[in-house]
Amino acid sequence: MITVSNTQECFVQLWLRLERTRQLLQGQYRRYCIRNVLRLWFGTRATDDFIWEVCTRCGQEGWNELPSPLLSPRKPRELLRALTAVSLGISCYKVNLKALDAAYTIAFPNATPINVNKKKSKRSDVRCKKAET
Repeated sequence: MITVSNTQECFVQLWLRLERTRQLLQGQYRRYCIRNVLRLWFGTRATDDFIWEVCTRCGQEGWNELPSPLLSPRKPRELLRALTAVSLGISCYKVNLKALDAAYTIAFPNATPINVNKKKSKRSDVRCKKAET
């Protein structure tokens, strides 16, 4: 059983645990999906209703393969966001996304950044301004 809170320290632990769970399931030749992750983390507390609510809030299906958090972090980010919201009984909008993203960079400093598109657009704006001058 794990406890979830809306803090950066908890999010770092969730990111690391998500990657360890991916490796564990891969080693057991089991599917790395939301349903299996929640069953491993929460045991008997992961009822079908709990899993359904998490899947509905993150906009994914329970049996679909999740991508690796290291290579494609957006779907796992939405999973952790929905999991936090359901566990704490709050709206997804009240989950601290800045802390969640900062925790990702702490947990995986050399991995693919979550907001790749935002960083590219800022760089292209700088290039356009330099070209104009």
